Formats: sequence, structure tokens, C-alpha cells
Amino acid sequence: MYTQVLPVVIGSGVAIASVSWFFFAPQAEKVAPTPAKAGAEPDKAAKAAESRDLSITGMHCAACVGRVEKAMLRVQGVQTASVNLLAERATVSFDPSLADPAQIISAIEDAGYDATVRDFDDIQERLAAEPGHHTASEGSNEAAAARTRFMVSLALTLPVVVMGMMPHILPGSAWMAWSMHPAWTALEALLTTPVVFWCGWEFHRGAWIALRNRSADMNLLISLGTLTAYLFSLPSLLRTVHMGGPEASAHAGAMGPAVYFETSAAIITLILLGRMLESRARRTAGDAIRKLIDLQPRTARVQRGDNQEELEIPISEVRKGDRVSVRPGERIPVDGIVLTGHSTVDESMLTGESLPSEKQPGDSVTGATINQRGSFVFRAERVGRQTLLAQIIKLVEAAQSSRAPVQQLADVITRSFVPAVLIIATLTFAAWSCSASPAPWGRALTAFVSVLIIACPCALGLATPTAITVGTGRAARLGVLIKSAEALELAHSIQTVVLDKTGTITEGHPVLTDVVPLNGVSEETLLCSAATVESSSEHPLAAAILSGAKDRNMPLEGRLTDFVAHPGQGVEATLEGKNVLIGTAVYLRVRLASELSEADEALVRLEAEGKTVALVALDGKLAGLLAVSDTIKPSSAAAVGRLHDMGIRVVMLTGDNATTAGAVADTVGIADVVAGVLPAQKAGEVSRIRTEGGVVAMVGDGINDAPALAAASVGIAIGAGSDIAIEAADMVLMRGDLNSVADAIELSRSTIRCIRQNLMFAFGYNALCIPVAAGALYPFTGKMLDPALASAAMALSSISVVSNALRLRGFQPGHDAGPQPAKSNI
Repeated sequence: MYTQVLPVVIGSGVAIASVSWFFFAPQAEKVAPTPAKAGAEPDKAAKAAESRDLSITGMHCAACVGRVEKAMLRVQGVQTASVNLLAERATVSFDPSLADPAQIISAIEDAGYDATVRDFDDIQERLAAEPGHHTASEGSNEAAAARTRFMVSLALTLPVVVMGMMPHILPGSAWMAWSMHPAWTALEALLTTPVVFWCGWEFHRGAWIALRNRSADMNLLISLGTLTAYLFSLPSLLRTVHMGGPEASAHAGAMGPAVYFETSAAIITLILLGRMLESRARRTAGDAIRKLIDLQPRTARVQRGDNQEELEIPISEVRKGDRVSVRPGERIPVDGIVLTGHSTVDESMLTGESLPSEKQPGDSVTGATINQRGSFVFRAERVGRQTLLAQIIKLVEAAQSSRAPVQQLADVITRSFVPAVLIIATLTFAAWSCSASPAPWGRALTAFVSVLIIACPCALGLATPTAITVGTGRAARLGVLIKSAEALELAHSIQTVVLDKTGTITEGHPVLTDVVPLNGVSEETLLCSAATVESSSEHPLAAAILSGAKDRNMPLEGRLTDFVAHPGQGVEATLEGKNVLIGTAVYLRVRLASELSEADEALVRLEAEGKTVALVALDGKLAGLLAVSDTIKPSSAAAVGRLHDMGIRVVMLTGDNATTAGAVADTVGIADVVAGVLPAQKAGEVSRIRTEGGVVAMVGDGINDAPALAAASVGIAIGAGSDIAIEAADMVLMRGDLNSVADAIELSRSTIRCIRQNLMFAFGYNALCIPVAAGALYPFTGKMLDPALASAAMALSSISVVSNALRLRGFQPGHDAGPQPAKSNI
């Protein structure tokens, strides 16, 4: 009896020792990020940091992620570290004067994982190196090895399970007689041993690494459970061989189940199956990145040499300035400018627009888009990492590697989960071993192993990152680039959307509609003077005035000096010795110290039509008015209606006067308008709206919108806008269509709903299954949970969470329009 229970006592001791080691052993002191040197400017210190992407293999759960991150952060000079379990990728930022990638990789390897630097010059190399893709890779080799271990484990486990179950299925038959023979038990042990120690070696290795790093994970639970069942069975095997079949069988009947070889083998086989299926589902969750990479063509035809000979070369060899030719039906290799030829290009992979875009000399083309009818030659402008497709992939990967605030709860629980399970399993074993039930030691072992196996933290660790990965990938396919998981989570709570007018609600391409000369000034003089001055301005109204002068065949004349721009107010310059002042009515009233009564009638009429009016003064005297109109985007009204239907307040923020702004707002259905706001005041207005309560999103496209985008809870930039606005935003819309704002919010709501479902399932699974595994149902059913069933339930829990997240791949905008309760956290 004592020899049979000894392995369980040892297992319990290991469990208690593991908990003690985890909680009470001194932890290696984490090296804090190195501060900047005294007197150094913060931005310069930030610029000194370098970032690297690493490929990590060997991770299986959230505890692995935490261990890798801690290992990297312990390296002196490392500032930030983020790990993506699904993509098996890490991003680390460090001070190159204190750390280098080799040191970081060494720290990861010391923690028990393999790491390599992901340093690709172009997307084509990424295509070849992406784990699980078309080519042989470390990822695919690892998957093949996992399949081999599973197949061997299955082949050895099936006969063991049949041998263990047959005497119970057919009692009194010849099977019972055979089962009493020592060779029967010896054969079970012989078949089980390679399953436990070869097929299940990764669990034992992972458990040892976890203990060595003073942590605990699911590998420790699996290893402890299977080894306990295996070691428990060895004394029975030795006793059977020593005592002979019938006598040993009788002794075993008094003691309860004699051997648990089939339990150890079945647990490892089912967990290997679960990991294989889970890994396949996780690779599917990361398909968004691989599909984006697949868009990149493998070769390009460039014209080189004195004779402009056309050569087909790998895309990695295309250089900036190369002349690249594209034929009908081909994907454009890199970004560039059309030199010769005409065609239409399908840009739906970027914008989501089904209608093709006309291309002619001078127009820009984007790599990975599809040329349709014509042929053309373009000059390569952005290649390799600089292409728009490469930037999109980088943004999506960064978002998938980031951590949502809601994940913090799961991380905290996961860190203490395994030690708690070890304590519960030990107490369960102690309780059953002291009970008055038949065969208490056998039931104690069953409960002990079942608790260890069924309490899997993987589902909890996968609940959030899987949904984030699938959600951000689906967003990219819809033309919405989400920069971080935090932005994706926060978007579901948006209560107010603030819209800039120009370029957001409107097309952003104003057209000169009216020229109204006053005080005896001719129309030609008025327009030529204004256009000449505006030729030095970058304001959208300036472009409209210049285009209007060109359309009316009025050339620019005179020498321009002393040009000064007054943001949000106007411009002035000296033209052939004459002062020219162009600006808003409010600004000119101040500058001219006049009521401008002669312009009032025309000003009221033009502004009532929703037009933006600029007043022109020559040598301090009002010369006339120029009216510009910006066409409202066809989709703006429908998009505003969708946002209202979702229970979201919409506010228009513009520098235009109240009359012009009101006309545009009435057209698209916006009731709240804040007009006459200078660029420097926009951020303050957004902050004011935030103080009214709730989560506020700001949508804009211009340089002057960047501060407001940064001030909002969620900044959303129109992708066609300025680089500064895109940099300041949390989300980037590849289309100029405001429906993408509603799409992003709907997708955020669906993603957060999926995370909530996953977390509730993970919490509920453990809350329900651990008591069942401990024997809570035994008083009612008279049966204990079989450890093999516990292992199957554990594998299914992770697969269920990942499968639920995969549903987001089928998300379609417009199916989640109803109002949602706005909550900032879960």
C-alpha cells in the first residue's frame, strides 16, 4: 500500500515545493529601463532607441508570453517588450549603447525558447519566411514534428486504452484472464513509456524550464499529472510481476485500480491533438497578415540600360527611380508615378472601392493594386519597406502585438492561476485519501490528476489576443488600419464623433464659384491679384483660386514679395509695390478697421448658399469677394445617419463661419456645429467636448487636425490626408468614405463582444470543471471524472475560444447598428 501511494505523495510534495518556489524564492531583479542622461532632451533619448522584430518559437500559452517578456525586460537597456502569441513574434525597443539583439536573444533562449531576428528588406523575403506559409520554414518544420509526435502517441495509446478498458467492458471473458497475466501490464507499461517520455517530452521540458525560471504554467500541470499517474502504476507493475497474475489481481481489487498507464498515455495524446488543432486555428487567426503579403507580386519588369531593355527581375532588386512597365491584368510591383500610358487600376485592396481609378501620366500608383485594361510605364518612388503595402503590414502587426487594457485582468489571473491549481489539487488529494469511500487512494489519485489536467489557463490567455488579432486583420481588409489594441477596445465605447468639415465631410477639393468685384475694381484685376498672392500658399482655398484663374485664362502677373500667412485668418503680400490682403470677413474688418458694408449683401447671399467667402483688399481698400464651394461627399449623409442609429452624437468642427458650416451640417444631418474655430483651437474644443463626458473620437485629414486627433480619446485620420495627421491618429481610414468610421466602431463592438464571450467561457469553464474534477459530483453519481476526459475538455476549451474569435473573419459592416451601452472597460 505504502509503495503504491509513494509516487502520489512525491507528486504532492513536488506540487507544494513548486508553489513555495514560485511564491517565496527570491526573484531576479528586473533591470529598469535606462533613463536618459542628465541634461539630454527627452525626444533625443527616444530617438536613440532601436526597435527589432523577433520570431519566437516554443510558446504555448499566456504564461509563456509573460516569461518571454520578463526575460527581455531583464536585459539592461531594454525599454519595452511586447509578444504576440499567435504570430509567434516579439517587438523589443532598446538602447543600442547598452544592449544588442544577441543579448536579447540569449535571454530568451535562457528562458527556454528559441528566437531569431526578423530583418527583411522587402515583402518578398517576408513571404518566404512567414511561418506556416508556402515555403519550408521553422514554423512548418515545428508543425510537422508536432504531427509526428501526435501520430506516434496515437498509435501507441490506442492499444493501451483498449487493453485497459477491455476487462471492464467484457468482464468474465478471456480478456479478464489475460489481464491477470504479468505480461499484460508489462506490455501496457512498454507502450506507455515512449508516449510519456518522448511524445510528452515538451511538457516535461517546459515544466522544468518554468520551475527554473521561478514560474508555473500549463506544462507543469500536464507534466505533474501524467508523471504521477505513470509513477503510481510502476509499483503495481513490479508487484504483478513479482506476485503473479491472480494474486496480484486480487490485491489490486482490494486496493482499487492497480495501474493508470492508459490514463497517462491518453492525456498526452489528447493534449497533443488539442495543441495541433489549436495551432492550426491560431495560424488561421493570423491569415490577415499572410493574405496581405500574398498581394505582393514576386517579380517586376524594369527598363534599364541605354537601350531601355526590359528585364524581369525579383521585386527585391527594384530600386527607386527604375522605370517599371505594367501589362493588363498584372499587379503593380511597387509605388510610383506614371510616366507614359493610360489605364484603370483596381485599388479595392487599399480603399475598398469597387470602381477602378483612372491613371494617366503624373498620377500615382500603389504597389499590389491590379492594373486592368491598359499598359503603362511608371517611375518607382517607394520600394521595399517604404511601400504603402509594407507600411500597412507594419501597422497591422503592431496592432496585433499590442495589448488591450482588458487583457490585464486575464494576465493577472493567469500569473497566479497555476500555483492555485497546484494547491487545490494537493488539498483534493489529501481530502480523498482521508475519506471513507471505497479505494480512497485510487480516487484521490484520479481527482488529483483530473484537477491538474482540466485546469488549463490557455483558454484564458488566448481569449483576448486571438480576438484582437482577428479583429485588426479583418479591419485591414475593410480599409481600416488600427494602430493598437487599446484603440480597438476604446472604439466600442465611443459616444461622440467630432468631424472636421473640409476633406472629411466634403471632398476637400474646393472650386472657385463666384468672383464679385467691388469699388470699381475689374474682375480680371481682382482675380489675377488674388491668384498671384495665393500661389505662395498651401491652403485648399488657395488651390481653388489658382485653378479658377487658370480656367478663366487669367495668367499670374507681377513680382511677389513679403508673403505672410496668418493661419485660419488669411494671407498678405506685396505685389508690384501694392499691398494685397486676402482673408475672412472678420479678419479684414479688423485689418481695415471698417464695417465693409458694401460687401454685406453679397457676403450674406454667398454664405447662405454654403460657400466659403474670401475678401480681397488692395492697398487697404476692399476690392471684392471670391466664393469657393467644397462638394459634400455622396456618402457623408448616410454615414452620419448610421452613426446616429448607433446612438452616437455627431459634432461638426470647422474654421468656417456659422452660416457656411450650418448649410453643410443641414445637408448631412448634423445638429451640433462648432464653427469659426482656428486650427490652434481645435484641440481645445475636442478637450472641452471630452469634459462633457464619454469617449470622443475626432475624424480629420489635415495638418491642422493633428493636435485635435491627439487630444481625442480615439483619433481617426482619413488615409488620403497628411502624413502628420496619420501619425497622430489611432486609426487610419484608407478610404475617404465616412462609412469607414461606422465600420470601425461596429467592428470594435463585435470584437469586444467576442472577448467578453471568451473571457466568460474561460472563467466559467474553470469555475465549473475544477470542482467536477475534484469529485463534486461523486456524492450524486458515484463516479469520478476520468483524467482522459479532463484532458479532452482542456483541449476543447482552447479550441473553442480560438474558434469563437475566428467568427470575426466573417464580420460584415452594417449588421451592428443598434445602440450599445457605452462602457470604457469590461
